[in-house]
Amino acid sequence: MSVKDELTQQTLSSDFQSWSGQIPDSITALPLSGSYRHYYRIISGNTRAIGASNPDIKENKAFLAFSRHFAKKGIAVPEIYSENKDGHHYLLQDLGDKTLIDFLAFDNKREFTKKVIETYQQALSDLAFIQVEGIQGLDICACYPRPEFDEQSVLWDLNYFKHYFLKFAKVPFDEQFLEDDFRKFAQFLAQVPRNYFLFRDFQSRNIMLHNDKLYYIDYQGGRKGALQYDVASILFESKTFLPFELREELLAHYTNVIGRKYAVSVKDFLKYYPAFLLIRLLQAMGAYGFRGLHENKPLFLESIPGALKNLEYILGHYSLGLEIPELLSALKKLSSDPFLASIGSTQEKFTLRIKSFSFKAGIPFDETLNGGGFVFDCRSLPNPGRYIEYQQLTGKDESVIRFLKDKPEVTDFLNHVFALTDSAIHDYRARGLANMMISFGCTGGRHRSVFCADKLFEHIKETLGIEVRCTHTSIDES
Repeated sequence: MSVKDELTQQTLSSDFQSWSGQIPDSITALPLSGSYRHYYRIISGNTRAIGASNPDIKENKAFLAFSRHFAKKGIAVPEIYSENKDGHHYLLQDLGDKTLIDFLAFDNKREFTKKVIETYQQALSDLAFIQVEGIQGLDICACYPRPEFDEQSVLWDLNYFKHYFLKFAKVPFDEQFLEDDFRKFAQFLAQVPRNYFLFRDFQSRNIMLHNDKLYYIDYQGGRKGALQYDVASILFESKTFLPFELREELLAHYTNVIGRKYAVSVKDFLKYYPAFLLIRLLQAMGAYGFRGLHENKPLFLESIPGALKNLEYILGHYSLGLEIPELLSALKKLSSDPFLASIGSTQEKFTLRIKSFSFKAGIPFDETLNGGGFVFDCRSLPNPGRYIEYQQLTGKDESVIRFLKDKPEVTDFLNHVFALTDSAIHDYRARGLANMMISFGCTGGRHRSVFCADKLFEHIKETLGIEVRCTHTSIDES
């Protein structure tokens, strides 16, 4: 643990004690995503909270102000428990780990269930309320970095895409002609009424499922804007692979709600909707380029194939309503770029196998004959099996999980495992390899190895989203 991380945890621990009157039993760092914010799960008995640390004070103020405002409106957002006077740290409600993208109950053929469709419909209905009712009485001065998603905001997004995706992909274009198209594009979108709350990042990872209810997070970049942007964000999200016909059905559900409940002109909404699909996609691709092509983060690289499919669909099925020939020419070249297509081909076929085992039985056989991966020895970790109350249990039982989660050496061990495996998985996939196996062994193969294997499984599914299978050889066969 770094000195900075240790100081952060000390601050959040103190804040937790002041708020709850209890000393934390455990503080666990949550996986990083696309931002520079750090989150920690803090637990003391049955009391839980999420501790947040973010050096951007203005962003924190926006999130806290929006959260309190939305809560008064009856919008399902996390409750704010406390705010540190330094402006960098705060505590909020723990909504668990299940997001909408985790709930997408599709198999390899991506056959979406009725429950998933109903959940999307609920999210879109909630979005309409947030957009129309959520802006009423909102302190626009809290919006950051701008109070409105205006012409300047569009130009920022377009240039973000140009510098961090288009140029990284080495797609040729005429700089001046492209800038001319950017201005026309921005001016076209600036015609649309901006009297609504624009969530800015309304997507499945920011929709939590908690106690059979949808909650919304990560709206600190919100501001006044047009309705179409957030609808485009969730319906054309790259990682969910919603069937295009389902997207159109969900769009019809949203326009029915917004037109019937809030007297919005559906005709005017649909007129500008394709252009907002494109600007939202280009903004997202800028992030994939910066975090993926530039910073080499697998989570963002994996989004590129879906983004290209979305781009192809938008260009082939919608009329934008304006002439931007240089941009469209560059986008068509982009959609057929062989380098980006190769990223997609390696993402589709890679499979990770995670196994727990007993050293008494030996290291598991790799049925793929790949021979690559890791074997981690968990026997140096505290052993629940030495205690009578745990001997008949496994690493899947809650009391054993609590025992191991409370041990700082177990957390340190797993953090090292995550760092090693994330890097190796990215390298394997970049080289086009199809399989990797990661095994965890302990004395009996029932407690420590099972716990660690499950934790890596959860980490990989949350941060990388790849095909991963987890097998516990000692307890699955017993």
